[in-house]
Amino acid sequence: MLDSKAYRRRFVWIALLACATASAQQPAKNSPPPKSQEITPAKPASELTTPDLEAFLDGLMPLQLQRGDIAGAVVAVVKDGKVLFAKGYGYADVAAKKPVSPEDTLFRPGSISKLFTWTAVMQLVEQGKLDLDRDVNDYLDFKIPSTFPQPITLRNIMTHTPGFAETAKDLFVKDAADMKPLGAYLADHIPNRIFPPGTTPAYSNYATTLAGYIVERVSGKPFNEYIAANIFQPLAMSHTTFEQPLPPVLKDLMSKGYTLASKEAKPFEVVQAWPAGSVSTSAMDMTRFMIAHLQNGEFSGAHILRADTAQLMHARQFASNPAMNAMALGFYEETRNGHRIIGHGGDTVYFHSDLHLILDAGVGFFVSYNSGGKGDISNRTALFEQFLDRYFPYQAPPATPPATAAADAKAVSGLYMVSRRLQGNILEASGMLGELRISSIPDGKIMADAFKDFSGRPKKFSEIAPLVYREVDGQDKLAFRRDESGRLQFSIDYPFMVFQQVGWLQSKSWNYFVLGTSLGIMALALVLWPVNGLLRRHYGRKLHLSARDRQLRILTRAVCAVNVLFILLLAGVLSSGEGATGLNGIDGRLHALQLLCAIGAIGALLVVYNAVRTWRWKPAPVMASAVAAGSGDSAATTSSSLSSGAAPEPQQRSSRTFETLIALACLGFAWFVLYWNILNFRLHY
Repeated sequence: MLDSKAYRRRFVWIALLACATASAQQPAKNSPPPKSQEITPAKPASELTTPDLEAFLDGLMPLQLQRGDIAGAVVAVVKDGKVLFAKGYGYADVAAKKPVSPEDTLFRPGSISKLFTWTAVMQLVEQGKLDLDRDVNDYLDFKIPSTFPQPITLRNIMTHTPGFAETAKDLFVKDAADMKPLGAYLADHIPNRIFPPGTTPAYSNYATTLAGYIVERVSGKPFNEYIAANIFQPLAMSHTTFEQPLPPVLKDLMSKGYTLASKEAKPFEVVQAWPAGSVSTSAMDMTRFMIAHLQNGEFSGAHILRADTAQLMHARQFASNPAMNAMALGFYEETRNGHRIIGHGGDTVYFHSDLHLILDAGVGFFVSYNSGGKGDISNRTALFEQFLDRYFPYQAPPATPPATAAADAKAVSGLYMVSRRLQGNILEASGMLGELRISSIPDGKIMADAFKDFSGRPKKFSEIAPLVYREVDGQDKLAFRRDESGRLQFSIDYPFMVFQQVGWLQSKSWNYFVLGTSLGIMALALVLWPVNGLLRRHYGRKLHLSARDRQLRILTRAVCAVNVLFILLLAGVLSSGEGATGLNGIDGRLHALQLLCAIGAIGALLVVYNAVRTWRWKPAPVMASAVAAGSGDSAATTSSSLSSGAAPEPQQRSSRTFETLIALACLGFAWFVLYWNILNFRLHY
């Protein structure tokens, strides 16, 4: 599912700061993966056996839970069609001291749920009821708008290339009674289409939910019933369901969810986009699903897919860069340690999971945590990498950087925005806030500020082929290329999104400067207004203004106040809710804030008019006594006409300068809210 915590943090920063087609090269379908270089084992592999696994994981998992303040977790490993290991760690319910059981404790694996939806799609493909390359509108009772000439197909959806913008609202709801039927939810939440289909990967929960609805319509059965009858029952997955709320027989088996084990348990999460992330399952049930896919659709004599269909589902389909991992059909490549690996990760707000299939070794690995834990380290990533290094040790082959390494490093430096982003709505600025910076460092290497190792230090990358970089002393890769417009983009090891270089107007450096300066000047104007008034009263120096100029001064400060108030109120609205449902049901408040913002943006014209008047005013001769009386009013004194004469020239210049700065600040704020769609009254995010 949507990484709700990360997006929620972005939305709050939008409030504090914002309010304070690219065509990727697509390899041939089912093309082979990039040729691997010679593998040199770093050390002899430990034997992958149950006793060794138990000793290994028993040494790691309790320490992870303790250091991360995580309540509980479960790990399961299969090999050659058998369960090699399955064990729970910690608690499913901290208060009740209820231990995690791999057999019957239910976890929420989030987006791993998508693999069941994709498997259902492929079942209907092999039955001839669905065509991967047909316009999905042919299967729907509503219409996806024709933004681009190319139609969206199921192949696009399964490779995360339909071109949809991200969605955030109503992915989760507070109560199952609030859920809408799939068709009604989908028709009411069609995302903006921002890329031509089949060109740019951008992970989409909406698109997966759309595929689930197509399964429902074509099969003639409710989605949950179809999955239960055609996947869960054949695989004897009796502890797995898409249903929300849980059926009575499973309700008491559900693990509690936590942010931290030391905090109170959270309510059961209800996913509105349920084909994309609502499964509740046990580790032992997941072993059956992994075995079925490792054996090309077969488990204990039951077949959920034909062998050729399963092989098609697991094959490379789309790569934004041929040198990198590719999307299969639903699964994505995670190739590492010299082995081709396919899998999927999953997150709700409280549960965090991974599923990996090492196809050539016949090994499957599943892990799920019932708490986010503390710190920035990904516990599941660290665990799986340790597993690979122990049982599939690998030494990356040496590589000589190209002669152009230094020039290449400078050429790719800059800010990049992820393709998976909200766009065309009030939260569009979240993409800017999440921009990643690539920097060149000595010896032709580069550094990405957002990619950090387990110690928290930014990773460094060395060029191993033209515009292909590998982590220094590691395996992570980045690969750069130019799209059809000539703009640089780079791919990472996860093929469901890319990062696209931004121009200066989109860059967070420019936007931080505009907003920081604008908000600072407006706040200063508001602070100095009463302060200068008190100083004038204390020293007995009267400010002489005409009625019009007095009104302009008041309205100018009122515009500043409106803009600052808008920031504070928007921050409060976006941070007032809890968890993934915090953005639901706030449209009325957002519309009211947008009206306030519109007043501030339009008011910038009045502020500019006030500043222009200060420069057009020509002082008249004054008596010495009048000059002396007015000389104490510094930055806040108006430069418009005085009823008793003119202010001194230095005072006029400072006043003109300050009023001009206020005008520029209000214009900067108005530009920002218009450029980033904050005044888009269609709250479709």
